Amino acid sequence: MTPVSDRSAWRIFLIFLRLGLTSFGGPVAHLGYFRQEFVERRRWLSEAAYADLVALCQFLPGPASSQVGLALGLSRAGYAGAWAAWVGFTVPSAIALIALAIGLAQAGDAVPAGLLHGLKVVAVAVVAQAVWGMARSLCPDTPRRALMLASAALLIAWPGTAMQLLAIGLAALVGLAWLRPAADTAPQPMGVPVSRRAGAAWLALFFALLLGLPLLAVALPGQAVAVVDAFYRAGALVFGGGHVVLPLLQASVVPNGWVSADAFVAGYGAAQAVPGPLFTFAAFLGASLSGTPTGWTGGALALAAIFLPSFLLIAGALPFWEQLRAQPQVRAALLGINAAVVGLLLAALWNPVITSGIHGVEDGLLAGVALLALMRWKWPPWLVVAGCALVGAALMG
Repeated sequence: MTPVSDRSAWRIFLIFLRLGLTSFGGPVAHLGYFRQEFVERRRWLSEAAYADLVALCQFLPGPASSQVGLALGLSRAGYAGAWAAWVGFTVPSAIALIALAIGLAQAGDAVPAGLLHGLKVVAVAVVAQAVWGMARSLCPDTPRRALMLASAALLIAWPGTAMQLLAIGLAALVGLAWLRPAADTAPQPMGVPVSRRAGAAWLALFFALLLGLPLLAVALPGQAVAVVDAFYRAGALVFGGGHVVLPLLQASVVPNGWVSADAFVAGYGAAQAVPGPLFTFAAFLGASLSGTPTGWTGGALALAAIFLPSFLLIAGALPFWEQLRAQPQVRAALLGINAAVVGLLLAALWNPVITSGIHGVEDGLLAGVALLALMRWKWPPWLVVAGCALVGAALMG
């Protein structure tokens, strides 16, 4: 591994800010961007360590890609690094969505349809590159390739969060029973600067807030505490992240009149147009609240509340994960889990990435050119994203 000096919170913020401004395509595409940036380009961690981290975040509730970013920042520069990574990756889209909420009347046609379509097409290339690279590294033999394909087939046939967890669990059992890690493949430590005692405290705080905020909302009437409670529960109880959180958010803000159904749908459409995590949709909803707080204050409060569980879970789980994944039995299970994670990405490449992004021959050709630009010509991702967005706008125009 080549030593890397990106260990200041400011440097981490700048790196994730660039990703936060250019990472279109949803959580699966984000994992592809992260892999290219931190495994291939900067070599912050090995392919296997990255896959282990992705596997952990798939098990935790909340936005998996944001949690991977938090963990990377935490491992590089402690709590300040985690904060810097989150701010850089999340705040650009949150600012855009709050601004759109405040100017809702003008937001409907803010983004051309062709531009959005180009961004969906480039997501095909980004995810395909991630699947190819991870499959070469994590599925080098026939048993793991078979496990990857079986996991992908299971999830294509029966999509959903429950099937994802089932595929990962079955793959862990297969790995534990039939796969053996090589003697010289001890995991690369991430160097998480959090003790197990501190990790236990963060996990205790996670559960204390989950149980205590509903009681506090009853004891202290007022919309502010109720908003924190609703958005914290959304971030703490939803597995799969991304689009999976939408039904829970809708049930939390529309029936009680906090946000109108029309505004909710408009905000969801706008959330597809911005880079970064889809959980920033919470910022739009907070800024659209009918009572106090609303606007910038409501957006910031809802955004902080929905992401707070991710901070607590990552800081709480990583110290134990670092020690667990070094055990031989856990390493064997991880061989199977990592193959299943590649299968999850392969299934997501088909649905929703290809099914929503490729609608004709022109789209397929554009995705192929983008894939060549990323893999053969080694163009920077932001340039490929910008180019596909402009070509998509031109084609539909």
